[in-house]
Amino acid sequence: MSLSNIFIVILICCSSLIHNVVCTDYGTALTKSLLFFEAQRSGRLPSNQRADWRGDSALKDGQDVGVDLVGGYYDAGDNLKLGFPMAFTITMLSWSTIEFKNKLEEKNELENALSAIKWGTDYLMKAHQQPNTLYGEIGDPDSDHQCWERPEDMDTPRTSYKIDEQHPGSDLAAETAAALAAASIAFRSVDKNYASSMLLHAIQLFDFANNYQGIYHNSITPAAKTYSSSGYKQHMASSCLSRLKKYLDYLGGAGDTGGARTMFNWDDKYVGAQILVAK
Repeated sequence: MSLSNIFIVILICCSSLIHNVVCTDYGTALTKSLLFFEAQRSGRLPSNQRADWRGDSALKDGQDVGVDLVGGYYDAGDNLKLGFPMAFTITMLSWSTIEFKNKLEEKNELENALSAIKWGTDYLMKAHQQPNTLYGEIGDPDSDHQCWERPEDMDTPRTSYKIDEQHPGSDLAAETAAALAAASIAFRSVDKNYASSMLLHAIQLFDFANNYQGIYHNSITPAAKTYSSSGYKQHMASSCLSRLKKYLDYLGGAGDTGGARTMFNWDDKYVGAQILVAK
């Protein structure tokens, strides 16, 4: 199961708890869903790591470009770090935490949910060290998928791929903006300085997405083999930013919200945008 799918389990668990569904397994499922993210961690693991069978891994990520890109999450059963689905995952984790904060607190899982978000946002901000540059993938799908092994043991190339002004990726930049904007709301009452830092990155990334338009897998070509994009999806980012009253002018960038849709996933976020605009 990939990162971009596991959030569905969290939403089901939280909504079931809110509607008083009589089933203790939902609380257990919520705990294990958040534990999944700890098992997917890349980088140097903290002392309070609950998935203690995992170890440090990929500690040289970014060395090929002289940037510290250690951390973040592996996508699924492979050892790739893919910014597009990872950003969507952080967006949804943050949204779940905002909407179901009280239920997470009741189950003593709020701290774990925030930790899961922060592990992702720390990495996303590392990947965005200049306003119009964002690293969106670590690892090569072909070589990685030919060698299935523990991340602690991997010896496949850890190539770093980015988007910039000459190689745009509006969809990737916008979804990363959405992730950081949503996370800033989730952290606003916990760590105002960290929330402000994320919001600054979010605004820069939204402007980058808007000013230099293009599909990210045309710039990061290996991504076409894993998570190709159907088009520019700034709508989710703009909608998340619109929930911060100080930045209501960003709502104007939401534009068309897609009409009737039949799905909501890492590639098609219109349903989420519609809900947030309605709020």
